[in-house]
Amino acid sequence: MGNPLLAFWKTIFTTDEDDRRIRRATFRVAANSAAQASATIFLILRRMRAPLIVLIVIFSVSVLGLTVIPGQDADGDPLRMGFFDAFYVMSYTATTIGFGEIPYPFTYNQRMWVTISIYLTVIGWAYAIGSLLALLQDRAFRSALALQHFSRKVARLREPFLLIAGYGRTGELLGHSFDALGRRFVVLDRDNERIDGLELDSYHADVPGLTADARDPGHLAVAGLGHACCEAVVALTDDEEANLAIVMAAALLRPDLPVIARVTSRTIAERMQAFGSPATVNPFDRFGDHLRLALRAPASYQLLTWLESGPGAALPERGSPPRSGRWIVCGYGRLGRELTNDLRAEGLEVTVIESGRPDVEDADLLVGDGSDPWVLAQADLDRAVGLVAGTDNDTTNLSLVAAARRSNPALFLAARQNRAASAPLFAAMEVDALLVPTEVVAHEVYAQLSTPLLWRFLRDMPAQGDEWAATIVDRLKGLCGTHLQALWKVRLTAQEAPALGWWLDGDDARLGQLLRNPEDRDEPLHAFVLLVMRDREVILAPEDDFVLRPGDELLLGGWAAARRALDTILLVPGVLEYLVTGTRVPSSWIWRKLTGTPETARRGPDAAPARRA
Repeated sequence: MGNPLLAFWKTIFTTDEDDRRIRRATFRVAANSAAQASATIFLILRRMRAPLIVLIVIFSVSVLGLTVIPGQDADGDPLRMGFFDAFYVMSYTATTIGFGEIPYPFTYNQRMWVTISIYLTVIGWAYAIGSLLALLQDRAFRSALALQHFSRKVARLREPFLLIAGYGRTGELLGHSFDALGRRFVVLDRDNERIDGLELDSYHADVPGLTADARDPGHLAVAGLGHACCEAVVALTDDEEANLAIVMAAALLRPDLPVIARVTSRTIAERMQAFGSPATVNPFDRFGDHLRLALRAPASYQLLTWLESGPGAALPERGSPPRSGRWIVCGYGRLGRELTNDLRAEGLEVTVIESGRPDVEDADLLVGDGSDPWVLAQADLDRAVGLVAGTDNDTTNLSLVAAARRSNPALFLAARQNRAASAPLFAAMEVDALLVPTEVVAHEVYAQLSTPLLWRFLRDMPAQGDEWAATIVDRLKGLCGTHLQALWKVRLTAQEAPALGWWLDGDDARLGQLLRNPEDRDEPLHAFVLLVMRDREVILAPEDDFVLRPGDELLLGGWAAARRALDTILLVPGVLEYLVTGTRVPSSWIWRKLTGTPETARRGPDAAPARRA
């Protein structure tokens, strides 16, 4: 990989003037933050200055007194104690060890002075220990200590990591998904309890976390914004102004980093787009898009939600929402307006129920409590086909669903869950479609950052049609079962697939030949290629006769064992030759000599035949 120190200075002193200015700004912020993180020792010295001075003065006076007060030797002659002997005596006396009177028994004057010194040192130690305990409880000291510890952990990272600002429910879901992929991440959050919870979560690797305001660029720098291994920044706080500040800091200090931010306000989203065009995720807008997709193509929606949930996710049921008829949307806030616009864009009639007077006029608007039977009667619930309980109160949404189901059991019911604690209640209610904003954001961020190929597949997949999506779901289900096993990317380059060079240079490198069991070429691998990217061209779910080319990128799904087997095929030339020709070639030089196998750098159609091992 080269010298990391040289790479660091190269990024700081680059030839481009604008990039050099940005790098220097990042370096200054990181340097200031590092100085702040290393200020712990100075805080200790400042707080402990007075107690240490008191102890030093007491010790010095006690030692000086022992040297001045005369003693007696064994013959009764006067004897003055030297500084070293006095220092030695006061050292074990002041620390309560007590070795006795040396070099000769003390006189009464010396014993009186030692007695006074004992009480003085007890007072000094009590003062120093009390000050030290108070310092350990001091919030500023503990914050400085945590900052120093956190900065050291981040600086020691030597693999790509994700910087997550905001560790609520969304950050936690995203963290567990990335941890399952073996990816590292760093967390910033203002809530101390959330950071403490990192120690209790069952992550495979240590997760650096800091209680800090992510709007401060210095805190972002300490968290690794300027680190060479930082691969992306995700702003997931519940404060959209804070998310905007994070996007601004990342765009100005590290414009090369991808940034994804959670946002629900269109105004804030537009302001974010002025800083490097970051990716924004609006859970209400996404839920509306997903509902439209579920109306048009239930199998495509099923495949999208399954792949977005990541490895280990259970296959969701394929719903059948009504494609025609009238819908009722309860709650005309941000979610209600998005859903109303999306449903009307599909040509559906929508009636809105809002408890308060909204600031937007709508012809089909009823003002009242949606759980009130009279209001539901006014909305003509019996002739409706679907109802959305989309308020920001879980109790209200549950009441709306219960009242609607009691009045019209045939309704398609969708609800919004705002609090994680309400999950068991919504699960028991068994609604047809459930919006959990935190999960929507976490799944989409995962799809964008886990691998760009997955995000590209999810974007292009709906255009293939619902029957095609149903076929893909059936193939994945037959391969993985009802739980998604693994998703990974393979790049057919000389670095990542050195054994495939001679094979890819030909005109007959078929995909079906590659996905075979290295132990038995008649048995297919438990893996399925979802997408192949060649330059900028995308091929979704290619067939086995698809011809591969050097540089192709493949997105695969399947078993983890199949991934390991494919890695062997990509790295060991003899394994690939067995899959292509059926000839087993010894991999070691000794076995090739013993079996008389000819030495060939690459094997192709014109290579000399090899003997069977």
